[in-house]
Amino acid sequence: MAKEIEVDHLIVGAGFGGVCAAIKLDEDGERDFVVIERGNDVGGTWRDNTYPGAACDVPSQLYSYSFAPNPDWSMSFSPQPEILDYIRRVAEEYGVRDRIVLNTTMDAARWDDERQRWLVSTSSGRRTTTYAAKTFIVGPGPLSEPKLPDIDGIEDFQGEIFHSARWNHDVDLTGKRVAVIGTGASAIQIVPEVQKVASHLDVYQRTAPWVIPRNEHRYSSLEKLAFRHVPGLQRAARTAIYWGRELYVPAFTKNPKLALPAKMMALQNIRKGIKDPQLRAKVTPTYEIGCKRILISNRYYPALDADNTELVTDKIAKVTGSSIVTTDGTEREIDVLIVATGFYTTDIPVAHHVIGRTGRSMADRFAQTGAAAYKGTTVPEFPNLFFVIGPNTGLGHSSMVFIIESQVQYIRDAIRTMRHHRYATVEPREDAFEAWNADLQERMKPTVWSSGGCASWYLDEQGRNTTLWPRTTFVFRGLLHTFDVAKYVVTGASERLHEEVNA
Repeated sequence: MAKEIEVDHLIVGAGFGGVCAAIKLDEDGERDFVVIERGNDVGGTWRDNTYPGAACDVPSQLYSYSFAPNPDWSMSFSPQPEILDYIRRVAEEYGVRDRIVLNTTMDAARWDDERQRWLVSTSSGRRTTTYAAKTFIVGPGPLSEPKLPDIDGIEDFQGEIFHSARWNHDVDLTGKRVAVIGTGASAIQIVPEVQKVASHLDVYQRTAPWVIPRNEHRYSSLEKLAFRHVPGLQRAARTAIYWGRELYVPAFTKNPKLALPAKMMALQNIRKGIKDPQLRAKVTPTYEIGCKRILISNRYYPALDADNTELVTDKIAKVTGSSIVTTDGTEREIDVLIVATGFYTTDIPVAHHVIGRTGRSMADRFAQTGAAAYKGTTVPEFPNLFFVIGPNTGLGHSSMVFIIESQVQYIRDAIRTMRHHRYATVEPREDAFEAWNADLQERMKPTVWSSGGCASWYLDEQGRNTTLWPRTTFVFRGLLHTFDVAKYVVTGASERLHEEVNA
């Protein structure tokens, strides 16, 4: 029989979101919590994505907690090892590291209406534990479950094959014939590194990305010293970067023509990086800039233009034991296959394992509505469950850490409200949920993500954008500053029937 542990709060995931939630709960005196993490360390996507060249495409000063500035970033866009070290250090310094249980997988979660608790089954090797939690904070993040391509014969490939988020460092690519499937954010960082060592590299492109120059700045010792000792300097730098990023929002949400300067930079990046006119044509996108995520790199185009690289735009027909065959009949022999095909973002994996008050899974609910939540955080039928980085909280222009802190503030205020009024459960009203998401989808219509002429991972199978936030981040923060209990159905500590709050 599984061991059961009662806690006030259970947090799933120890990436940026889970660590932030843990720190802020601890600050509020909510110290009866546990964080479970399936990996062997904190860090989330920054622990898992260790491929060569891995780095952030949001400036480091902004891609960090507002309450834990780091004066020692080496560059304006930090490499993966620095970001992982930063998360580790913050978890340690803020005293939550000892409440993070590693190598522990959430197998299932079920709401027990009689006990008014979440019963969350976990496993760690052969050991199983059930947590009985009053609140359930779900923070695995949208980039946590790698998505493999559905290609005929891929399971028959006899060489080395791995996803970019599960990089096999035991495989030496030196002198090998390598194929990379995908041209997204990870691929454009991987390709230049692989091109340097491979005897030959094939890059399979389905849709050309827009790639603007990476205006990298390496911080000098003097700058780091100033960030550490000049009061307010680093915060001022962060603020300037933040507002500069917010200027992009109208181009995404109102008028794509406002993105013309970025488009011109991207086209110049192609001309500068590629000499071959035919290759230039292949990498020039045919959709509006911003429809897919805008990428940043100075090295991607030169790597494609190198003598040992071929960009393949024909569709893949099948994979054999030693090659990739495209629909034009060409067969290209390879030794190593690297899959950089993204993650499950619109079909949230954790939703398949969570059973709510009515007895159906969150995935079954999402099959009808699309992945959706009230304020990206709560879902009807799932009392006391809070997402960190939930549906429609993603960004195409700024830092997800800003969104995380905004959601954690909302969750903190929800818990304070529950404590103050002695509510046992809070659950968003269906009408509030529907109004919020109807407004979101209406706001999506004029955005470049809906009208820009591309198919992207932002959209689900029905064409709904369930991934991005279609307004400014400061509007999001304002809307989540205070827990709006009037939009919720609540129960008292000893009640079994749901009451509506009229406040």
